Amino acid sequence: MRRLLLACTLAFSSLLAHAEVVDIDNAELQRLLKAGTPVIDIRTQPEWEETGIVAGSKLLTFFDERGRSDPAGWLSQAQQVAKPNEPLIVICRSGNRTKAVSQFLSQQAGYARVYNVKSGIKGWLGNGGAVVPATQSIAACRSAKNC
Repeated sequence: MRRLLLACTLAFSSLLAHAEVVDIDNAELQRLLKAGTPVIDIRTQPEWEETGIVAGSKLLTFFDERGRSDPAGWLSQAQQVAKPNEPLIVICRSGNRTKAVSQFLSQQAGYARVYNVKSGIKGWLGNGGAVVPATQSIAACRSAKNC
C-alpha cells in the first residue's frame, strides 16, 4: 500500500511539473494577444531589427548568433515577464527555436502553459500580422540589461 501511494504521488507530481506546451497558429496568437497573454521574442537583435516585433513583445534572446545559451540566466529574466503559473507565448523566426525553449519551460521550469507560435514571425508576417519597429523595445531592454 505504501509503495502504491508513493508511486501515485510521484506520478501526479511529475504531471504537475510539466507545462502544457501548445503549438498555436496566427489566429490563436491574435486571440491570446487580445487577452493580454505576454509574449517573449527569443530571437537576436539583428532579427528584431530586420522584421520588427509583435507589439508588446518582451525581447529576451535565448540563443545568441553562435547558438550559445544561458538557460538559467534567461529563465530569471523570463520569470519577470510571466511566473510559472501564468500562461506565456514564445516566438522566434520560424518556430524551431521556440520548440526547444517551450520544452525547457515545460520540463525544467514548471510553467503551467506555454504557447509556441509554430510558424514564428515569418508566418505571422506572411499572414499579414502587424509588427512594430523594434528600436524602442531594444533601447528599453538594453537600458535594463535584459535583452
